[in-house]
Amino acid sequence: MQTVALFGPTGVGKTAVAVALADLLRARGEDPVAVSADALQVYMGLEVLTGVASAEQRAALEHRLISFLPVDATFSVGQYAQLAHAEIDALLAAGRTPIVVGGTGLYLRAALTELNLRPPPPEGLRERWREALAQRGPAALHALLASRAPWAAATIDPADGQRLVRALELFDLGELTPAEGDSELWSADVRHPTLLAGLTMEREALYRAIDARVDEMIARGALGEVRAARAAGASETARKALGFEELLSGDVEAMKRRTRNYAKRQLTWMRKLAGTTVLDVTGRGAAAVAREILDSVAR
Repeated sequence: MQTVALFGPTGVGKTAVAVALADLLRARGEDPVAVSADALQVYMGLEVLTGVASAEQRAALEHRLISFLPVDATFSVGQYAQLAHAEIDALLAAGRTPIVVGGTGLYLRAALTELNLRPPPPEGLRERWREALAQRGPAALHALLASRAPWAAATIDPADGQRLVRALELFDLGELTPAEGDSELWSADVRHPTLLAGLTMEREALYRAIDARVDEMIARGALGEVRAARAAGASETARKALGFEELLSGDVEAMKRRTRNYAKRQLTWMRKLAGTTVLDVTGRGAAAVAREILDSVAR
């Protein structure tokens, strides 16, 4: 069995499909394991906010690379790539089937390919842009990036100061190109034979699912999570979790808007990715979607 990469926008139901797919694979005598390709599910204490698989789902399907870092730790895509490659390689060597599950384009690419990481910026460059971020705010930096490199600005949340700083650094270095970022078409460069299965949903249905999911997260204690994480000294990378800052400020509607906007960008990116089996899951159960994925493998 080849590796399966199961991805799509937040709220589309990736984990449920992964669990259903695992059941079908076991019926064929395979031994599946999920490997998370999510940038924020690595943090302990943010499981509700980041949508980590529930205890019931983890009992039904083993999940790797979730909830292993304290919230005050920083984490990079380079560190993740090393861990993901080790997990996937070991699973394949043991005759098991990795199901890579994620919605973060860069982390999915890091899990499946040899990621071409950009060099660190010259001394002082990052500090200057961080100072500009602190003084002018992310909206001003996003507008500046849009005037210099509109293709890059279109892929970055205007509130994501860390990515804005990095993009402006790369622009100053002359290394920011239209192929930069999660939209890079890397799918021919996977390290192992991989079925790329992208889940989509009719946009209004997805937005309704996202709003309901946010309400459920709040009911399950997401606000308590972010307050505890702040008290524990949450790192800059941990605080990038969707809804972290919005919940701290008490703005649930802003959390919903930011999540919907993020999902819209995920859908746009996914539809550009070559070699992907795209499945519309609107109104469908996880078992039916999983069966279609398995049928596409057989073909």
